Amino acid sequence: MGVRVPPSALNPLVHIKHKRFFFNLLNDKTLEINFDKIENSEALIKISLKDVDYQPQVTEKIKDFSKKANIKGFRPGKVPFGMIKKMYGPQITAEEINKIIGDSLNNYLKESDLQFLGEPVALDPEQPIDWVNQKDFDFTFNVGYAQDFDLKIDKKLKIENQKIKIDEGVMKETLANLQQQFGEITNADAISQGDTIYGVLSAKNKLEDKEVTFELKELHKNVSKKLIGLKVGASMDLDHKKSFNDERYFTHITKLTEEEIKSVKGKFTFTIKGISHTLPAPVNQELFDKTFGKDNVKTEEEFNSKIKETIEKNYEAEAVKLFHHKIREKIIEVTQITLPNKFLKNWLLRTNKNINLEILDKEYNHYQKELKWSLVRNKIAKDQAIKIENEEILNETKVILAQQFGGMAALEQLGDQIDTMAENYLKAENGDNYMKVFNEIQNRKVFGFIENEVTAKVKIVSLDDFRKN
Repeated sequence: MGVRVPPSALNPLVHIKHKRFFFNLLNDKTLEINFDKIENSEALIKISLKDVDYQPQVTEKIKDFSKKANIKGFRPGKVPFGMIKKMYGPQITAEEINKIIGDSLNNYLKESDLQFLGEPVALDPEQPIDWVNQKDFDFTFNVGYAQDFDLKIDKKLKIENQKIKIDEGVMKETLANLQQQFGEITNADAISQGDTIYGVLSAKNKLEDKEVTFELKELHKNVSKKLIGLKVGASMDLDHKKSFNDERYFTHITKLTEEEIKSVKGKFTFTIKGISHTLPAPVNQELFDKTFGKDNVKTEEEFNSKIKETIEKNYEAEAVKLFHHKIREKIIEVTQITLPNKFLKNWLLRTNKNINLEILDKEYNHYQKELKWSLVRNKIAKDQAIKIENEEILNETKVILAQQFGGMAALEQLGDQIDTMAENYLKAENGDNYMKVFNEIQNRKVFGFIENEVTAKVKIVSLDDFRKN
């Protein structure tokens, strides 16, 4: 019999206090719970039940059931207690014991001084359970927990903080992108730089006329050069691994599975069916209005100034993300946190159908980092008394929803509806949305604290260098 304890019941605390714990039941009896450490950050919790711990509840349930049972040969509510006990006693006993075990384990975890990770894993009993004759029961759970750790965050911790220099090259690139974005799309006879190409992909005996569309810029330069000047109807070979800058782009445009791609021996043949060419938009008032709204910009000088301001604002947010990432990585690197890795791996395999050993080996390091950062973040929040009120969570959710509806102006347009929408959003996904917003706010406050404590080493970099991160 297994009992799953929801993560929300796990309380983040630190030291082992109890080797043995007696939990008071409603019938004033005591339930014995033993905690036995088996290795670093891993232990067994054994819960022992005597018949006095569960029998009163079972008897009450049988009496209640006999009053409601409708069995042939007996008037409703007059079925003998003994008959109900014989017919349904084992099932009722199992249900009541399962409830007692679940409640007791939850309460034990809440009152413990340990920060448990994952969920308790019920171990199979040494002997099969006899629900008819057995009086005493023992249930054992394997648990993992995080040991207490020291966290040193001060000026001795030096972390690089990159600031992007917006040079002439970045300005030209951004202007060219805007001209392309708002330019006039035309059909072309031959391929030129910046074009979008439509055609069909085929492979001998494996694939026939698969329609695909891709941008020329996604191809390796040596491949795109060969396409320049080709006309509609022309064909060429494409290698799914070598022709594109990112081989994942090939999967994206073809929607082929990995197995389908692997089944093709050699290269694919691509035949051009259409060429889309964009005439760059001229730099005039129409482009100003399309980019920043009607009459917000009047001159080319204002336009360039606004572009630079927007780039700086956009990349400032990216620079902050990178700085926070470096903070996180550095703190995880210098902080000694012991995790129950064996327990966590077994737990992940048992509770996630989509995870196998291969995926676990590949992803566990990332999972471990996320877990360590969560422990660090919670410790800082606790030590610094960082609190998050429900009103903060609700307001943050309103902003998230407003952005989905086109920006902050949507808050006024939606009026009181936004409150209901925010509340429904937070309740959805079994509370996962609530925790996402909570963690986002907590992260922001924790990083705000860390930024004031560490030494930020500012480094001015070009946009190209920044993109290499």
